[in-house]
Amino acid sequence: MELACLDLEGVLIPEIWVKFAEKTGIEALKATTRDIADYDELMTMRLNELKKHQLGIREIQDVIATLAPLDGAADFLDWLRERFQVVILSDTFYEFAGPLMAQLGYPTLLCHKLTVDDGGNVVNYNLRQANPKRQAIVAFKSIYYRTIAAGDSYNDTTMLAEADAGIFFHAPQNVIEEFPQFPATNTYDELRHAFIDASIRPLSF
Repeated sequence: MELACLDLEGVLIPEIWVKFAEKTGIEALKATTRDIADYDELMTMRLNELKKHQLGIREIQDVIATLAPLDGAADFLDWLRERFQVVILSDTFYEFAGPLMAQLGYPTLLCHKLTVDDGGNVVNYNLRQANPKRQAIVAFKSIYYRTIAAGDSYNDTTMLAEADAGIFFHAPQNVIEEFPQFPATNTYDELRHAFIDASIRPLSF
């Protein structure tokens, strides 16, 4: 059996922090895992910016409520689920993802949780485990699943390397150049073809 393992933000849905930055005008919050490889550094900066500007979970969720999956994402996910078991491996948070998961038909999602105080302030983030995307692939392989993974950022590269096949989707040029071993795709049609090429089964487009 083959598993398709996908990143979420930038692959199926918009980058939530970028959309929140555009709404609030906080330029620093436009940084993502495409820009900063160290996730702790990135999240520490985000939490500091929220505290500085006195913004909390309610303001973030209000922005998320206005978002939709990327154009073509739902159709691609339906296509993928007809051919593979699908798991979303993301560095987002369950407190963020719910409305967008509903629009995608509630695929299986493994991600993180936030610590929110009684005033709605985001005071900490809690990783599911260290190096969670790679460790999920390790776990799936330990029960004899073949894995094909797709992502777009620095935080996806260990997942792509651990998988039986790794694919970039709409990754920035700096990430592609640092990790040329992974094929780079930019449209869902290209990503479909990449999954077909990576599969050991005869699949049709």
